[in-house]
Amino acid sequence: MSRIAQAFANGKAFIAFLTCGDPDIETTEQLIKTIAESGADLIELGIPFSDPTAEGPVIQAANLRAINGGATTDKIFAMVERIRPQIKIPMVFMTYANVVFGYGTERFIHKAAEVGIDGLILPDVPYEEKGDFLPACQQNGLELISLVAPTSDDRIAMIAREAEGFVYCVSSLGVTGERSKFSNHIGEVVSLVRHFTSVPTAIGFGISTPQQASDMAMLADGVIVGSAIVKLVAQYGRQAVPHAAEYVHSMKTAISEIK
Repeated sequence: MSRIAQAFANGKAFIAFLTCGDPDIETTEQLIKTIAESGADLIELGIPFSDPTAEGPVIQAANLRAINGGATTDKIFAMVERIRPQIKIPMVFMTYANVVFGYGTERFIHKAAEVGIDGLILPDVPYEEKGDFLPACQQNGLELISLVAPTSDDRIAMIAREAEGFVYCVSSLGVTGERSKFSNHIGEVVSLVRHFTSVPTAIGFGISTPQQASDMAMLADGVIVGSAIVKLVAQYGRQAVPHAAEYVHSMKTAISEIK
């Protein structure tokens, strides 16, 4: 069983997102350790990019802070390599096609696997173009994680049949960021995905409160939270670690009772 599969093996999975290098690499390293200890089952590590099209203002700002602070792909690889022996849960990279192309696709994916990354999420790469990345991922044992949205419609079956790791079900249209309302169709999307694959499902985009996490965990196998954690980092900077720990613990607790 892969590490990603293990994350979903013991009940509902809580997936936390961080922008690497915000406010600096050292703080990201502490956040990863603390979030893992506080109950996260999987961590998405965002590699900053100057034009993160899927992100709302909170994560866009974090990307710019990280880049301006000197975060680079190589520094992030080195951080993961340092921290991996201490982290038992899976970690996946979330970034954009240009970051991978710029580094060299084969080189990037080989290095990611080498330092202990388990999967890759590329929100700007449609299903039809995943062939640019899939062979290298398969050669290196990295799971290429697919996204489906409420508008994916008849493409959902196609995406689900070839899914790896988990299926990232986008809760609503638009970019990342906290929301008070979600698409009425997200439950239908998850059901449709499950019809075509046994790979776990996780809902992301906009989840920020324990109640929202609990509601979404009733529909899917896991929930993904990004902007709410990144907002805490923006607010507290290098002092964000205990605040993030408390938040992650509250979210994991909220979904732990869902069967």
